[in-house]
Amino acid sequence: MTGTLRVLFPAAALGCILLGGVAAGSDSTAQSATAWDHEALERYRNPPLGLPPATAPDNNPPTLEKIALGRKLFLDRRLSFNNTMSCAMCHIPEQGFTNNELATPVGVEGRSLKRNAPTILNSAYAVHVFRDGRDVSLETQALAPLVDRTEMANPTLGWVLAKIESLPDYDGLFEAAFGDGPSPDRLGQALASWQRTLLAGDSAFDRWYFGGDQDALSPEARAGFELFTGKAGCAGCHTIGGEHALFTDEIFHNTGIGVPRPDATDPVVVETSPGVSVTFSRDLIASIETPRPSDLGRFEVTLDPKDRWRFKTPSLRNVALTAPYMHDGSLRTLEEVVRYYDRGGRPHEGLDPLIRRLDLGETEIESLVAFLTSLTSPAIERLQQDARSAGVGN
Repeated sequence: MTGTLRVLFPAAALGCILLGGVAAGSDSTAQSATAWDHEALERYRNPPLGLPPATAPDNNPPTLEKIALGRKLFLDRRLSFNNTMSCAMCHIPEQGFTNNELATPVGVEGRSLKRNAPTILNSAYAVHVFRDGRDVSLETQALAPLVDRTEMANPTLGWVLAKIESLPDYDGLFEAAFGDGPSPDRLGQALASWQRTLLAGDSAFDRWYFGGDQDALSPEARAGFELFTGKAGCAGCHTIGGEHALFTDEIFHNTGIGVPRPDATDPVVVETSPGVSVTFSRDLIASIETPRPSDLGRFEVTLDPKDRWRFKTPSLRNVALTAPYMHDGSLRTLEEVVRYYDRGGRPHEGLDPLIRRLDLGETEIESLVAFLTSLTSPAIERLQQDARSAGVGN
């Protein structure tokens, strides 16, 4: 939310707190593949119940060596300009591979990003990458944060590659994975190879809907499913197929979130610590805060006026673990999200016609939240352990 206050630690200390990187001088992973690598490759080849087959580009088939290297790169703080930020510090394994603590993440030297960090769970299936869809491949998407000034702030990819080549614990790793040394394409391919193994399905919903286990889903969640696919119309964008469900149409929609409200006078609730909030007038907040950067969504990619404030439909798998919600992190709980759509969003010219008042009762809202919670995979803890198997803290 606009008024969120952040307590900033020194960047190096923050890295230690979040366990977001591999310490300089750690042991090389050039040895034979680990059990984690074999398990990850098997997960990619045989996705859990409810998920379709995963695919990779013809020029980047997954291998044990690429998976191990990609995992190490993802957790390595040294890939940022000042050795403080890793990919895992915005996509924190223990927080649903996103960041539950901040509406929008903090990058190098405390620089604020303008969008909420999306989870990378099940990113193997993404057709459009980033919330505005400006990339179409995990291989190339992985490179952008490395040179983004607010994220990892390296001046060029060449700078990153030179640093990797200077680190003894990377000796031979690219050669083992690709037959040659570090390069921009191999860096992206390694990161993408590991991310594609983070498949999280087999939820209570999957066991009920696809597995035929009638006891897997609670009566409340079943009622929520009926609302999801019926009265509430959620499945119009968060689609469910006959054999699998990704809960996204991969299309861009204007939900009213982020549309400017120049006449807004409602107070701002500021969370000062977990569970503790203070309410301030909007005038007071405006007098002390730095204005948020404008965010026109898909328009920033296409320059088509019809795309203003349109953002990609996110998957709802594991959504109970990935708060806060919406592209700006402005809604803190699933209940807030359901109530926002129940009100019909924020009416304005350009609002997606699928969004309308729902007039749900309290019990119906609770049922929808119960259904969304049923989409959590039991594999989450195992995937967190997989990420940390890169040797963080050793």
